[in-house]
Amino acid sequence: MAAAAGAVALVAFATQASAQAILGYGQKNRDKPDQKQYIPPAKAQEKIFPLDSTWTAVSLNGRPFAGADRPSFIIDKQYRARGFGGCNTFAATAFPLKEQHLAVGPLAITKKSCDKAVSAAEMQFFTAFRTSAQWDIVGSQLVIKSQAGELRFDRAL
Repeated sequence: MAAAAGAVALVAFATQASAQAILGYGQKNRDKPDQKQYIPPAKAQEKIFPLDSTWTAVSLNGRPFAGADRPSFIIDKQYRARGFGGCNTFAATAFPLKEQHLAVGPLAITKKSCDKAVSAAEMQFFTAFRTSAQWDIVGSQLVIKSQAGELRFDRAL
């Protein structure tokens, strides 16, 4: 009888040991070295372009716009951009795209006669705005990057 009890105890012990190995119990399974768990990179939160806000130009490629008549624009909810270049007014279609890209269509510009310096600054603004590729909100400023450089805007009141 003692032999039978010993055999039952041996079978119970073997069964418990194999269960621990299968279920992950035991010292060797608890003390695994820290393994880095794969965490997929978080996708940056997509920003929404501020439609129906008027923006006044601050600088182009770090050079501030001089004078009281600085360029400005607004894009409404029908994706129509309209604004002032410093001397002439303009209109165009403008579509904010995914990943903070911006597509601006051909500009319709008035043909008012202006001072040469103002006309030159205005043409640089129009070129940079028309070729705009990406935008971002940095602090309180709207930054538009284009082939012709970087435009910075403050929100108009």
